Amino acid sequence: MHTREETLKAFSRLLDIQDELREKCPWDHKQTNSSLRPHTIEEAHELCDAIMDDDPVEIQKEMGDVMEHLVFYAMIGREQGRFDMCDVLTKEADKLVFRHPHIYGDASASNSEDVSKIWEQVKQKEKDGNKTVLSGVPRSLPSLIKAYRIQDKARNVGFDWDKREDVWDKVFEEIGELKAELERGDREASEKELGDVLFSLVNAARLYHINPDTALERTNRKFISRFTYVEQKAKEQGRELKDMTLAEMDELWNEAKRCSQSE
Repeated sequence: MHTREETLKAFSRLLDIQDELREKCPWDHKQTNSSLRPHTIEEAHELCDAIMDDDPVEIQKEMGDVMEHLVFYAMIGREQGRFDMCDVLTKEADKLVFRHPHIYGDASASNSEDVSKIWEQVKQKEKDGNKTVLSGVPRSLPSLIKAYRIQDKARNVGFDWDKREDVWDKVFEEIGELKAELERGDREASEKELGDVLFSLVNAARLYHINPDTALERTNRKFISRFTYVEQKAKEQGRELKDMTLAEMDELWNEAKRCSQSE
């Protein structure tokens, strides 16, 4: 591993290179916060993919891409006279110290649950901090992740189930209401009830310490892998999926399951 001095030197080099690219590269020269934003979202998702794959080479690469974007935003802030990287790093360090009074102050925390509660309480005391418990949840978060964060923040102020087992009554109640609306054929009401079902399942996952987004992504990847197997086997037989019966596709699907279980 590298020393602190080597790390600081590498970060300084990145800052210098980004400054030079901003001046000399036509693409870099014309970028704005708005034009960079979609690229940043893409880079963040690529980092998430690398983390899901637990690929250290790709994680390092994608972290670098995300870091370059952060440097770019700080550089634009400096050009506009609004802030620079020093402001960003200083503010973040100050915030971390303020939000960890059990380390830098006189508060006490014996476990991660205590830390989470302190974190939410302190955030609302910050200057320019969150004005309400849920105001810190980004509006643009994907709905599944947003539901988890909303529930987690509510939990930190004591709004939660006394016993996690009780959540299943709510899950089954919501499923029953969804089924009733689907049978009635009311599309708008069915959409509402489906949202309630998903929200209650996210709640159950949270209570049992399962991240629903990670769980769903694992299932997505499993489905893609198995469906791709079915598609490839069909091509080897000189057939198209649309010309196969469901029973024939199911046979290949079960074959794919057996192959994945034996790996």
